[in-house]
Amino acid sequence: MKNILSNNYFLFAVRLLLGFLFIYSGVIKIDDSGYFVKSLDNYKLLPPEFVNFSALLIPAIELIIGTFLLLGIFVKETALVADIMMIVFIAAIITAIARGLDIECGCFGTSDGTRVGLIKIIENFFLLTGCALLSVFGSQFLSVTDRRGK
Repeated sequence: MKNILSNNYFLFAVRLLLGFLFIYSGVIKIDDSGYFVKSLDNYKLLPPEFVNFSALLIPAIELIIGTFLLLGIFVKETALVADIMMIVFIAAIITAIARGLDIECGCFGTSDGTRVGLIKIIENFFLLTGCALLSVFGSQFLSVTDRRGK
């Protein structure tokens, strides 16, 4: 099993998939920032004065994560930051469910419209798993920083 999980081609595919997902998510949130601000506010986890700042910060971080993953820059470190974000997202969804909030997750803007629930936790867990694989094994295959040409 370790051979599959540490396979260069598999890790490259995971890196590309996560890179594109993070970029897509960041772009969608920036494109419809008003909706994302409302989505963040619906969780009732942040003081009102931090909601707008967070609505700017989260997509920016997602864009950086996605770009770094696509290009293969600091893959382990970038994936670790993504792991932390995914843990925070999962925790936010769990707290929303525990408090009985019937809200949209805000993950992919208005194009998604998925409500918080078990399915969203499972989706985020799979993303967390992919990020964890990259933070452990890395992925320099076809990276702009790979000097060996592998």
